[in-house]
Parts: sequence; C-alpha cells; structure tokens
Amino acid sequence: PTAIQQPNVSIQAHPALARFAAFGVGVLALAALRMQFDALLEPVASAPVWARLWFMAGYFTILTNLLVALAMFAVAQGRALTARIAGALLLSILMVAITYHLILARLWSPQGLAFWADQGLHTAVPLATLGWWLAFAPKDIRLRDLPFWLIWPLAYSLHSLIRGAVTGFWPYPFFDLPGLGPLRLCVNIAGLVLAFSLLGLEMLGLARLLRRSA
Repeated sequence: PTAIQQPNVSIQAHPALARFAAFGVGVLALAALRMQFDALLEPVASAPVWARLWFMAGYFTILTNLLVALAMFAVAQGRALTARIAGALLLSILMVAITYHLILARLWSPQGLAFWADQGLHTAVPLATLGWWLAFAPKDIRLRDLPFWLIWPLAYSLHSLIRGAVTGFWPYPFFDLPGLGPLRLCVNIAGLVLAFSLLGLEMLGLARLLRRSA
C-alpha cells in the first residue's frame, strides 16, 4: 500500500507546525543515530565505515529509528503518512523503548556519548514520535491494520536469524539461537508477536477515543 494520502485534519489546520515538528523528530532521530555511530566500541569502532554501518544495521532499534527519521523528513517535505503507516512506525518505536527499558537496559551501563545515544534512540525519539502522532497523525486506524503492523518486526526477526546463522552475530539475547535452542527461540518470537499485538490493540483503543473527542 502507498504511504501517501490526503493530510488529516490536524495537519490541514496547522501544516507549518506539523511539518516543523516532523522535521524536529527527524533531526532528533538522525542525531541519535550519529551519536550511536560515534560511540561504537572496539573492535567495531576501528572498522571501515561500511562495516560499522553493517554492524549497526543488525539492530531493530537502529533500523526503526532510521525509518522514523526518513518518514518524518518526508512529512517535513510536504508528504502525508497514511494512518496505517504512521501507526506502524509508532508501534515499532514504542516497542523499541519498552523492550529496552524493561529487558535490555539492565544488561549494560553505557557511559558518556554512548549513554546519550542510548537515551536518544530508546527514550527521546519514541516520546517525540508519540507526541507527533498524538498531535498530527491521522487516527483512522482499524483492527485490520494490526497484521500489517506485524510485518516489520517479523521481517526483522527473519533478517536477524539469517544474519546470525551466516555470521554468528546475534544482536539480542532473545534471538540467540545457539544459546537458546529452537524451541525457546520460537517461544520468544511468539512472545514478541504477542507484545506487539497487545500494544497495537492499546493504540487502536486510544485512537478510537481521540476520534470521538475530536
């Protein structure tokens, strides 16, 4: 499906503000990605640029923040996201924040630039995206959009498993096939799908309330 449609009422009423806010979210996401690039640890930090970018592309957090940046810059240029695409972006970036703060944050303690990159990617960008969605995104999302929203996390899961099998690099402990075994890995992926689905249902309920109060 196309990602372009007529702007929603909020954007029509405040087009300059919507585009300016989208530009701000895009800049924030891009800045967080650049900080993460600069904060890479050895031996990755000494690798060629392409190798560092390839390493970063192994993470759902990085790829989702990149998608948010691209979408927000498109809006800043005058394009409008469909409710389905805007919802997919919000769901994925919120899951980035939730998964990190509930599961992954305790696994390490970043310092300096790495700390700020972490906060940008896992806290600031998700909150800014949520704020933009609440203020400007079309809210006409429906239950039929939920399967579409699951395509991106499932596609990433497949990407991560193939990449791990080929390179031995497993970016997240819940996707570590050699350490977990096939059965536990399948349970983890099922749990991931369930978590995305439950949060998606919450978004649908919130959108319904917002439509009624508009």
